Amino acid sequence: MFEESNLKSNVLADKTVLLTGGGGGIGFEAAKSLVFMGANVIIAEIDREKGFAANEKIQLETSSNRIVFYQIDISDEKQIEDLYTFILKKYGFLDVIFNNATVTPMGCVEEVSVADWDRSYAVNLRGPVLLVRRFLPLMKEKNKGTIVFVPYSGAAPFMGAYEVFKTSQVELCNTLAAELEKTDINVYSIGPGLVKTETAQTQIEKIVSYLGISLNEFYTINQNHILDVESAGAGFALSVAMADKYRGQEIGCIQVLMDAGIIKKNDQQEVYKNVENESMLKEYISKIKAVFDEQYEGWIKRNLFERQWVFRDFKKVMKLSAEQVKEKLEFLKGLVFEKKFNEIQKEKALFISLKEYYEHQLNLLKGYEKDPGKLEENSKIITGWIADLKQFYNLL
Repeated sequence: MFEESNLKSNVLADKTVLLTGGGGGIGFEAAKSLVFMGANVIIAEIDREKGFAANEKIQLETSSNRIVFYQIDISDEKQIEDLYTFILKKYGFLDVIFNNATVTPMGCVEEVSVADWDRSYAVNLRGPVLLVRRFLPLMKEKNKGTIVFVPYSGAAPFMGAYEVFKTSQVELCNTLAAELEKTDINVYSIGPGLVKTETAQTQIEKIVSYLGISLNEFYTINQNHILDVESAGAGFALSVAMADKYRGQEIGCIQVLMDAGIIKKNDQQEVYKNVENESMLKEYISKIKAVFDEQYEGWIKRNLFERQWVFRDFKKVMKLSAEQVKEKLEFLKGLVFEKKFNEIQKEKALFISLKEYYEHQLNLLKGYEKDPGKLEENSKIITGWIADLKQFYNLL
């Protein structure tokens, strides 16, 4: 996989990475990939047996002694302090904090025990906060470093005890990114997508029982979003090598694998049945992208608090960050002009969601614009954006 990437071998040489929850699943694969890329890796894992086994296996598979297992409960402040002392004594500096550790309690809000809610908070939010508090001052002193979060993307039924605190990592990431904007410290978050790990399989079995569908139906519905464990772990590791590119963003493993050249874009020219609509598709995608680019640039120029509010509001509606949508529109415009229309059809939901966001903007406008003339003028503009989106995805 790495031989197919466009990154140099040993791209992370001399970097020291703290990876929490690296004893199994995606964390294990990420740790192995990081070692392969030249990094010194500390697997911070609470399960002693899993941690030692992962350490031994990675040493064997990579023929490297750059992997170390450190047993820790990341929610314990005293243990974080001991970890800090260990890392400084052994390595002198910590280049990367990768907040991968998680616990996944599932069930109806009222049915999950308070103990499970507390444990979810301790691991999924308190632990990352403690790590950042302890290591960030050193990163600031050296003006370098990378902090990575692995959040959940948003509210979902029967996952509250898990996702409430994982979603909070997005806000923590956004806060840090804003605070560190004028430094060389990178902060971003990455989602693996749907990965068939042992932990995920167990939790999904619980969720489908609540939803009233079979496990096979669940995977069929989500088949376009599934990654294997090795690819997800590679995506985590590769994102560290491209941290400058991703600072301040919420990204996904598939995006990273594409950026690294591992997932190839289909070069085959697709045949579109309604060839006569080709020019119209080009016209509409160009207009849609131009409008969004102009909006995005306007958001960037707003003051810090307005900008943060707009980006959070956008993400709540779109389920993607504004940066992700901007990049997607650039990519999809390219597909239209390359006549890969079948690929565009797969992304129809993005344009429907963008239409819904503009409808949301229209409702907000009606609430705060008191000048009747400006309200009418701006409403017509937004209504035009909505009409363009409808025309575009109806052509697909």
